[in-house]
Amino acid sequence: MVSKVFSAAVIGLDASIVEIETDVVRGLRAFSIVGLPDKAVEESKERVGAAIKSSGFRSPHQQPQRVLVNLAPADLKKEGSYYDLPIALGYLAAAHQIQFSLHGKLFAGELALDGMIRPIRGALSLALAAQAKGFKELILPRENVQEAALADREQNRPNEQIQIIGVTSLKETIDYLEKKIRIKPTATNPRDLSKAPHHSLELGWIKGQESSKRALQIAAAGGHHVFLQGPPGSGKSILAQSLPSILPPLNQKEVLQVTKIYSVAGLLPQNTPLMNFRPFRSPHHTASKIALLGGGNPLRLGEITLAHRGILFLDEFPEFHRDALEGLRQPLEEGVITVARANYRVILPACFSLVAAANPCPCGFYRDPNKSCRCMPSQITRYKRRLSGPLLDRVDLFIDVPQLKFEKLINPEQENETAAIRKEVERARKVQEARYAHDPNRLIFSNAEMQLYHLKQHCYLDGKSKNIVGRFVDSGQLSARGYHRVLKTARTIADLEGSQKISYDHLTEALMYRIRED
Repeated sequence: MVSKVFSAAVIGLDASIVEIETDVVRGLRAFSIVGLPDKAVEESKERVGAAIKSSGFRSPHQQPQRVLVNLAPADLKKEGSYYDLPIALGYLAAAHQIQFSLHGKLFAGELALDGMIRPIRGALSLALAAQAKGFKELILPRENVQEAALADREQNRPNEQIQIIGVTSLKETIDYLEKKIRIKPTATNPRDLSKAPHHSLELGWIKGQESSKRALQIAAAGGHHVFLQGPPGSGKSILAQSLPSILPPLNQKEVLQVTKIYSVAGLLPQNTPLMNFRPFRSPHHTASKIALLGGGNPLRLGEITLAHRGILFLDEFPEFHRDALEGLRQPLEEGVITVARANYRVILPACFSLVAAANPCPCGFYRDPNKSCRCMPSQITRYKRRLSGPLLDRVDLFIDVPQLKFEKLINPEQENETAAIRKEVERARKVQEARYAHDPNRLIFSNAEMQLYHLKQHCYLDGKSKNIVGRFVDSGQLSARGYHRVLKTARTIADLEGSQKISYDHLTEALMYRIRED
């Protein structure tokens, strides 16, 4: 007899349905799994055999049987431990040891040798795929149920809702399927799980650096890319690390996007089924191209995808590998990364705000008014060449971070400065979300994501503003891409001030952050 059980394979961030066919016939003892399984899937036959025996059933290793498990479609690579539970159920059904209805059910879970079920990655992706294909029940480890139940909130269609059933062991799963016990489906409301994140460092705690704080406020309000440059110890890193304290909270759609990413990566916070705060990723400058951008075999998510809807902080920016930095060009422009290899091609989200920090030269004191630079001109030139013009042209705000004077360091803090800035940022973001809410082409939440047709609609300049920006373009100080990024920044400044139109002052402030001295 051939049994059929359904599971799913996660490719990138999305899941594809996998049909598990099991055939059991009498003969010399054998257990084979076909259909492009990886090593973890091939080894599942040992875990399945032990788990079945521990659950009180006859194991395939104890009987003269030939067991053949086919994972269809056969040309799709199967990876991970998702298939232990459905393979065990498929065998027991094919061997007539259990009887239950398979209609509308999808299974996933890793089996321990004692029959207990361990949690898996990508539960939200599995639930979304199962719901899209019309499955009525998703049966998976109990630790994953709250995360998977978020799928109903994403679809928001009552007639397409899927029941999420959490189980702890193979025996409990069989008892549920044979209707010996009842398990209540799990429902999750993201609002019930949301907690205000605690920031270890707030922007208001930083003394001085008023111009840098203003630039970071603009970056947070519009999702813009920032380049911080200054001598060692001036506060570049601490400014970047304080940026999350003024970022607006994730909206519901963003929460589900980020949760899906961290679920697949296996990085969800312990005892938390969703990501309700903006990611802040800070890889070391020795990170490889694949670690930064994603890829490899099997596919792994890169830092730019893990920073989706949050911050990617690259300290010591020129020290990163040149090929890794040049790989940032497409994501910075398009908000996605296309990973193409010989056996797969996936498009991963990468809509993040880049915050880069660097010294002006190898010693860090080039053009410093108080300390002389020890670098040779050739060293400074070579250091600057590590960052290409096309890469820097994708940055919106260039910020000089000078050394602080002692009187600035001992100034008393301004109370509630962080809360006041965050409130202004949230108000500007709400204006942007409303502006792009009905965009027919893509999901947009900030000014940094605007396309050319948005600039025509929302970034009109008066004659005086056109004259000044035209001089910078004609002189070669501003490229066409740079001009568009100035418009986006000016639009954000106008939103912070509650203005419907971009004024001359808004544009000149945006130009001040964009035009830089080489």
